[in-house]
Amino acid sequence: MKRNVQTNYTLKKGEFVKNIKKLVLFLKAYYIPIIVSLVFTVGSTLLSIFAPQILSDLVNVITASFGGSPVDMGELAHFAIILIIFYVCNALCTFTSSFIMTTVSQRMCKNLRSQISGKINRVPLKYFDAHPYGDTLSRVTNDVDTIGNSMQQAVSMVVQSVCMLIGVLIAMFVTCWQLALTVLIIVPFMAVLLFVIMKFSQPQFKKQQNELAVLNGKVEENYSGQLVIKAFNAEGRTGADFESTNRRLKKSTFLSQALSGIMQPAMTFISYFAYAAVCVVAGILISTEGSGVTYGTLSAFLVYINLFQSPLSQIAQAANVLQSAAAASGRVFEFLDEEELSDETGKSFRLDGKVRGEVEFRHVRFGYTPDRVIIPDFSAKVQPGWKVAIVGPTGAGKTTMVNLLMRFYEVNGGDILIDGVSIKDMPREEVHDLFGMVLQDTWMFEGTLRDNIAYSKDVTEEELKKACDAAGITHYISTQPGGLDHYVENADEISGGQKQLITIARAMVENAPMLILDEATSNVDTRTEELIQTAMDNLTRGRTSFVIAHRLSTIKNADLILVMNQGNIIEQGTHDELIEKGGFYANLYNSQFAGE
Repeated sequence: MKRNVQTNYTLKKGEFVKNIKKLVLFLKAYYIPIIVSLVFTVGSTLLSIFAPQILSDLVNVITASFGGSPVDMGELAHFAIILIIFYVCNALCTFTSSFIMTTVSQRMCKNLRSQISGKINRVPLKYFDAHPYGDTLSRVTNDVDTIGNSMQQAVSMVVQSVCMLIGVLIAMFVTCWQLALTVLIIVPFMAVLLFVIMKFSQPQFKKQQNELAVLNGKVEENYSGQLVIKAFNAEGRTGADFESTNRRLKKSTFLSQALSGIMQPAMTFISYFAYAAVCVVAGILISTEGSGVTYGTLSAFLVYINLFQSPLSQIAQAANVLQSAAAASGRVFEFLDEEELSDETGKSFRLDGKVRGEVEFRHVRFGYTPDRVIIPDFSAKVQPGWKVAIVGPTGAGKTTMVNLLMRFYEVNGGDILIDGVSIKDMPREEVHDLFGMVLQDTWMFEGTLRDNIAYSKDVTEEELKKACDAAGITHYISTQPGGLDHYVENADEISGGQKQLITIARAMVENAPMLILDEATSNVDTRTEELIQTAMDNLTRGRTSFVIAHRLSTIKNADLILVMNQGNIIEQGTHDELIEKGGFYANLYNSQFAGE
């Protein structure tokens, strides 16, 4: 199982601003609909600001009757209808703005997921060697969803709040400057509160996203490694490990949400002082002759106080939402900025005509890291049509060699040639098309057996049947409901041996000019192994094939055996030649029968 990588939760200086800038640049393609949405947001805000003025006039019409005169119902109905129209238009503008931003955010999420999916196919395999699968999965799902939800809320929220704040301030000073100054007393308290909460909550939002990625990684490991966990009675240990990560996620989520959650009630609490202060000052001004302040002015200001503290709360809430977006976008763009496989658009060399299958390793040097050289100097020449067996102890470099041959990794020095042409001069797709592969680690996806066998190839029913017969999988397929059309939802429902046979049939369907077999019969019984060995002999006839084998009895008929140890070829020759020599291979071969 892949080990989880420890994550650094420390926020670097300017990381929030840098991530938001990247997000804004990514949204460049959506600027027009966003601007349209913001226009409707501004319209909604202006209607909300002007509505209290109509409300003030409405209240003044009612309070005019306090002296005993009748209420002017015509004028009352006039202001009431205008107020209703304002609020209906406000609702329509809000709905339109929300609809556009929802559309934009979902399209952006779709675009991000498409880019991540494409990126996964472009990053080198060494990336997946160093990163847990669950972490990458979390970037595609949780982080992208967080960005989409955050942008859907935050953009319109910020614009609406800023417009509301400015508009309300102007409206208050126009209505009554004395009461406006009274309301502004609460601003410093709200600003300090906003700063303190953001300072403590921002690191928790980043930690929350990182802990969620670690948790996803552990879930993926525990799910895929259930057999190992149960075999070693490690349920308690893995459960405790999961609980430890879960507690850290709970803590970071609680702190981030709790800190952001106290913003609204705290803002409301402070605004109560503004209500009290406005009522006291308004009472004094109403009782003062010639002040111009009426009961309608007071009612308008009570609405304005609510409208004033609301955008401050929304800005604080938007700040918290943007923190989540910044943390998530930092992880997403970090992945999108990962080093990719070198661009090969200029490479168009193809091995035209029949591929002979001559392969030469010329002083190959390779290491997964510069300070960890696996293969110091490897040279060998393979003639067309040869069956080449690569043997040696674990860690000798056998699988690494075929990975270099397929260009899954790039050599650090030397060269590999096919039919005299360097694989560096060929596109990777061309190199991959030259080989059919059967690996020790079998892989099946959700779909029918037909789709799994004829993977990425258009083949006839007859070709498919031949491949199944040759791989010895025909009987198993006939026992499944639907035969080749049997739908596989979970690959674990198929035994390891049957999966191995299916992957062998897949390689036969590929019908590539060369073959790589990495311990291809490791998961089958002895009788099936004999059947597959016969099929393999037919499959490899006339094709250059590379066979990695631990059971040396299966490669006695190889044309060339390369004996590797510590990245070097220490012996090479046929089985009989190496046995007669009595060297490393002979000891390795005879050790199989040491217990008999």
